Amino acid sequence: MTEDRTGRGESIDLYARRRAYELVRAALSDDNDQERGTSAARSVAVAVLAEAGIDGVTEVAVDLSMRLASALERIAADQGLAAVDLAEVWFVD
Repeated sequence: MTEDRTGRGESIDLYARRRAYELVRAALSDDNDQERGTSAARSVAVAVLAEAGIDGVTEVAVDLSMRLASALERIAADQGLAAVDLAEVWFVD
């Protein structure tokens, strides 16, 4: 099932959106134990692979990437930076 709710004419796979949310929630699930959060997120990713195959994993990865890019754009704007520069700090440095 897909739906256009981005306001930009983009089609969103609702399964991918739900699973991306579950991955993030799993990663954030235990503030005191990063290993537990990582394990929970890995379990969700394995479930996506089992349920939807590599295409499903790809859709979830793209959804996560687009949402992270959007968040970086907002944070960068608040800090007076270019989003690509902030992404470099987060991922390359």
